[in-house]
This record gives sequence, structure tokens and C-alpha cells, in this order.
Amino acid sequence: MVAWTVVIAKKLGIFHVSFTTCGAYGTAAYMSLYLHLPHRHTDSSEIKLPGFPETFRLYRSQMPEYLRVADGTEPWTTFLRRNTLFSLQSSAMICNTIEDLELLGLQALRNLTGLNVLAIGPLFPLEAITSSYQRKGKKPEIQLEACLEWLDSRPPGSVVYISFGSQNTITASQMMALARGLEASDKPFLWLVGPPAGFDLNEEFRDEWLPEGFEARVGKNRQGLLVRKWAPQLEILSHRSTGAFLSHCGWNSSLESLSRGVPVIGWPLMADQFYNSKMLDEELGVCVELARGAEDTFEYTHVERIIRLVLDEEKGKEMKEKAIEYAEMIRAAVEEKGDEKGSALRVLDDFIRGMEEASPGSKS
Repeated sequence: MVAWTVVIAKKLGIFHVSFTTCGAYGTAAYMSLYLHLPHRHTDSSEIKLPGFPETFRLYRSQMPEYLRVADGTEPWTTFLRRNTLFSLQSSAMICNTIEDLELLGLQALRNLTGLNVLAIGPLFPLEAITSSYQRKGKKPEIQLEACLEWLDSRPPGSVVYISFGSQNTITASQMMALARGLEASDKPFLWLVGPPAGFDLNEEFRDEWLPEGFEARVGKNRQGLLVRKWAPQLEILSHRSTGAFLSHCGWNSSLESLSRGVPVIGWPLMADQFYNSKMLDEELGVCVELARGAEDTFEYTHVERIIRLVLDEEKGKEMKEKAIEYAEMIRAAVEEKGDEKGSALRVLDDFIRGMEEASPGSKS
């Protein structure tokens, strides 16, 4: 998996466009690393990234392992560098983000590419549309009702929602520590569980991957709800009881959490997730990192401490306040009130107008 994807979104005359599904910060970091391989020119644990301010530093531990060892000769590195250079020939780049949300990231991406970078996000519904899940069949509908019913029984802002997305997983030892920490925290949680690293993500979940009796205990005392295969993420994040999202920090999940005013407990595992977690923490102040990658080791007491920090302590309250501010910012970007349009809508209008003017046969 790469942190950014380039496609030709439209071709009218000589107008070529690149589209990144990731955020500006994550895209800029990934492109800078693959284009320049700056970690190959220093032995320091702190790395300067071309395109970013001189004071910006990325730690080696904030890079995926496969990128840390890359020297530019690997087939996949060659492929990604070639794709990156190809994207720089575009007339513009469309980015799934919000201008005011990613000031540093957008400036870095513009510095790095020299392109007109257009922020047109977020590219998902701001309202949770329950009926959309009914098309998925009976099982998802039942899980949706079960999740919402369980959330309805919990106090406002009290629940930790845990999901590592559909393509990510943690190790068996990490899963054990996470489960013990969740139980020790005495905080309610809703966990989308899947097989640990080294197993087929589509196989049935085994009880042996969790502490003995764990699911029965947290189910009996109503502390936790474990969900398999699929969870209605938009509805969960929109629910008043959800107080924090323990996430892999994929860009879509990050935007979904922010758009609903939910602070993040970060656990990046691959690709741009490391840079998204860094941005959510250092730039936006809405994230505390629990762990980093599939190699990280920790005690269950660390999990307990981080959960209590976010749900109970002053720092968590500050994170929540900032997340709510960003939720309003994200909503404003795609709202239309009379003749007034949000920033994303204005940028999209200008983009379409520019393509029309550049197309053959244009009257302009």
C-alpha cells in the first residue's frame, strides 16, 4: 500500500490532474521521503524533510520499517518514485482535505510539487445515513442496531471506539495488552476485533487471541462490546456516547473522527498513518499516540493510563474542545447557505471552471 494514489482524473486538452486520497501533510511527507530519501543522508534519529519548514523533524520511528531501509534500488521504491515524478507533470493536484485544517501540510505539498493544490474535502457524508447500511444485507443491519442499542446505554462521551480499519491489524501480544488495558481502565469500549498479524484477516476470530474469559466478563458487566467483521463507523463516531477513537489514523478515519468532534488515540501501523498521527498530535492537538507500528511493545498499564488521560483528564478535555472546533470547520467547508459557499465548494467550482476554459472549443 502507498500513502498516496495518482490518477488522471480529467483530461481536457492539456489539462492533467493528480488526485491524492490522503491528506496534504501525509502526501507531502510520503512524496518527500520517496523523492529524496533523506534518511539515507544522516545517522540521526531526527530527519529533515525537503518541502517542510527547516524546523520540521520526522523521527525514524515515524516511518514504516520498509521505508526506513529503502535505498532507492528496490523495485517498489523505483515504482513509487517514478509515479511521484509523473504526478509532478500535472497541471494541478486535488487533495481530500480542508484548506484551514492543513495549513502546514498544504504549504509543504505546494512547496514540494510546485503545483496548484486544491483542497476539496471531505469526500464522505457529514451525516450518518443509517439507511445506507440496509443495502448491505441482514447481518450489517443487525450489527448496526446492536451497536447503537449498546451505545444508547452508556453515558455521554464515555466510550472508547477501537478500530484499525479493514487492512490493518496488530500482533497477538499487542492485542493481549490492549485487551487487558481496556478492562483495567474500567471504561466502556466498543471494539471491532479481527485476527492478529500473521493470520488471514478474513478467518473467524478465536477466543485464544484474547485473555481467558475476557469477552464473557466485559459482556456480562456491560463494559465492552466486541464486534466482528464490520462496524457502522460513521454512526458510532456520531453517537453522543463516543468519547474517543483508538485508531490506526488512516486518513478517512481521521477525517471522520474530526468531523464528529471525537479526539483520537493514535496507533499508526503503516503508510501515511504515521504522518497523520503526527499531524493530529503536533499540529491539531486532538491526538495522543498509544503505540507506533506493529513492533512496539508496552504494558497493559500504558493502555489504561492513555485511556484515562483522554477521557478523564484536562488534556483530554482540551482535545475534545479542539476536535469540536475542527468539526465545525470541516462542516463549514462543504456547506452552502444562500449565495455563500464553503471553501471546498468554491475551490471545486473554480476547478471545474478552469477545466472548461482549458478544453478545446472553449469560448474564452
